[in-house]
Amino acid sequence: MSDKSLSSRLERMMGALAALTHRRPWQALLLAAVMTALGTWFAGSLTLNADLVGLLPKSFPSVQDLDKLRKRFGGQGYVVVIGMGAETETLKRFADDMAPRFAQLSEIRYVHYQRPRAFFEEHALYYVDVPDLKALQDRLEARITWEKEQANPLVVRLEDTPPPPVDFSDIEKKYTGGAQQRLASGEDIYYVDPQERMVLLMLKPKGSSADLNYAKQVVGQVQDFLTKEDLSKYGPGFRTEISGTFKKKIDHQDVITTDLARASSIAMVLLVLYLVFHFRSGWSVAFTMLPVLAGLSWTYGFVGAFYGKVNLLTGFLGAVLGGLGVEHGIHLLGRYTTLRAEGHASNDAVRETFRHTGFSAFIAALVAALTFLSLSISEFAAFHEFGIIAAVGMLVSVFSYVLILPALLGLASRWGWTPREHAASAGPLAAMARWLPRSYRVVGGVIAVALVVLISQSGRIGFNYDMSKMEDKSLASVQLDLRVNKILGYSQTPVVVLTDSQEMEREVVQKLEERKKERGKDTTIDFVGALVDLVPKQQEEKRTILNSIRERLEKLDAERLPEDVRANFARALRMTRAEPFQREQLPENIRREFEGLEGQKDAGGVVLVYAAINLADGAGTRRFAKEVRGMKLSDGSQVSAAGEALIIADILEMVSQEGPRILAAAVLSVLAAMWVTLGRLRTALICMLPTLLSIAGLVGLMGVLGIEFNYLNLVVLPVLVGTTVDAGVHLIQRLSEPDSDFISVYAETGRAILGGLLTSAIGFLSLAIARHPGLNSIGNVANLGFGVNVLIVLLGFPALLLMVERWRRKHGTAPVAVKEP
Repeated sequence: MSDKSLSSRLERMMGALAALTHRRPWQALLLAAVMTALGTWFAGSLTLNADLVGLLPKSFPSVQDLDKLRKRFGGQGYVVVIGMGAETETLKRFADDMAPRFAQLSEIRYVHYQRPRAFFEEHALYYVDVPDLKALQDRLEARITWEKEQANPLVVRLEDTPPPPVDFSDIEKKYTGGAQQRLASGEDIYYVDPQERMVLLMLKPKGSSADLNYAKQVVGQVQDFLTKEDLSKYGPGFRTEISGTFKKKIDHQDVITTDLARASSIAMVLLVLYLVFHFRSGWSVAFTMLPVLAGLSWTYGFVGAFYGKVNLLTGFLGAVLGGLGVEHGIHLLGRYTTLRAEGHASNDAVRETFRHTGFSAFIAALVAALTFLSLSISEFAAFHEFGIIAAVGMLVSVFSYVLILPALLGLASRWGWTPREHAASAGPLAAMARWLPRSYRVVGGVIAVALVVLISQSGRIGFNYDMSKMEDKSLASVQLDLRVNKILGYSQTPVVVLTDSQEMEREVVQKLEERKKERGKDTTIDFVGALVDLVPKQQEEKRTILNSIRERLEKLDAERLPEDVRANFARALRMTRAEPFQREQLPENIRREFEGLEGQKDAGGVVLVYAAINLADGAGTRRFAKEVRGMKLSDGSQVSAAGEALIIADILEMVSQEGPRILAAAVLSVLAAMWVTLGRLRTALICMLPTLLSIAGLVGLMGVLGIEFNYLNLVVLPVLVGTTVDAGVHLIQRLSEPDSDFISVYAETGRAILGGLLTSAIGFLSLAIARHPGLNSIGNVANLGFGVNVLIVLLGFPALLLMVERWRRKHGTAPVAVKEP
């Protein structure tokens, strides 16, 4: 069986199926109603999960490491309670009052609200290595000897020698940046900012912020507690706010949920308004929209049955699929209207419409489905699920039209309804059809020059790795979070290396410090902390040295020392009195940051790695990931840090690598499908030409406008391949029909093509007005692509067809099926 006979049989099959549902409308509509009820029931269980962490396969090491981290260490991040609008002492009183009470909440492990500065200052000399401690002892000894000689009237100096310096800045500088110093550094032991008039309390929940229901539970518990408290005792202007990882995830989820509801509603309203304008008939609007709504219920019923949730991208597919589905209705109903105006009976008009235009719609839907399926090869779940669901949605939309539209038209014709006639020879597209054959050289030349200029700028486009631009920065919790990090002086969410012993813990710290030193100023590591590192080695040997220093210092009269020496003397004397300590003596608020859910002894070791870069910077995060991963230990094993930041790094790496492969798969799958269904490779290539030129023009236009690709809007390129290729199919198929002429075909089909592209753009327009910047970028890029495609498919492509037709006539070859008036 040849490809040509296959396409002919498919055409006849679609025409016959449509005619059957036209003759038996009640049976068809009953079947559609049952399927819609089932789809609605399954879709009712859907939930939205906007957490990026769940978008990588479970097989990824970073995902497995994060699962282990959550089981042993709990969730990352805090619920941060912020007291604001009072004087410093009042803010401290609020922190002292609330910290022990917050710690009693059922979902809070502990509360961190004071820096352990006193403990680490008192024990600072225990963090100095023995050789440096001896050097410090020698310097003090030299100065003490000099001071004694100065005080002895029997000692006569032949030279006026300066006193030995008591400057230990070189030794202090050597140990600057250690975890004990960074965790305790700050102007105040409280996390307070007098200028901002705010104080922080860091509440550590028992669960993970990745579980949105749990995040809502713990934040709700904290909010309920604050609501019941009488905060007026802290002053009339005092108030509290909540920020931190848990609150930010809830707020982002709320933004996306709101965007989803608003975008879907706006898209449906705009689609209806456009259809009213396009058809000038309420019945025609209903005939177009009912199959779309039914198809969406079937599609999301499939999603509910097989996935149970939608993600950041698939949640908005309803608006997008609605616009793409309406495009089929515009072509089908437009063709039916024309045939009825030519005197065909309703049943014959339906058969003819679905035999040709319906077959073109099927090809377009099949091509779009294959294009979307190219996304399913991605390991990034947002793309993978988007591809599968969109492919199902495209095929379902055509089936819903074959099942429902002929049945509705059958009932309407029995009740005496006749479609509103649109004259093919009237309207702006008819005028353009008469103008193009006279001006096709100029039009083709202008479009060609514009495309060359745009394509030459495509090299300017880049990939934006900055994840902060994918978040809604206007959220109060996001803005507060930046202020929180500034007060803390380091990131709230370090990445974590899980270890099995103190020896392993110590070796990991050593490896990370070596990597940090090797990279110098280019390192992405701020500092590394571990309990084994916070409990210094050789404490007994150090205590012997410190006792010796203390004995010498105690014999001095501090009042007789110079003023510059006296301050250092008192500080040194205080530090030499410190006793050795073990991890049990560390301040509880610091110790618990390094302990697992069941306590340090049960859970093993933990090394915290704090980033020196903003983890919202995707490029920096990728460098950070390379620096903290793949550490080979002395026993031959390999360990890596775990954390949500590393998940983000993997997502960015994956998307940037998979993008070209997905686009190539989309183009090749479309070409193969069109070659099989249309029967000829040349016809398939001609139909694809407007889409390929549109993609090239879009990339160049993005370069000119300074718009970059990101991990979300990269999906637009394969989507445009599948959603714009049907314009070329409809135009070529209609021009190939017997007795067709350019003006009537262009006026009728061009109007449907324009309407289809506009309705497709409406679906993405709902994303362009979303608050979420990542979804907003998808809508903007998609609508730029549709705009470029409108110019090419309605001006450039017809001009090219006319140019080729004239050339073939001039050289006596067969025409391309462009019959001019």
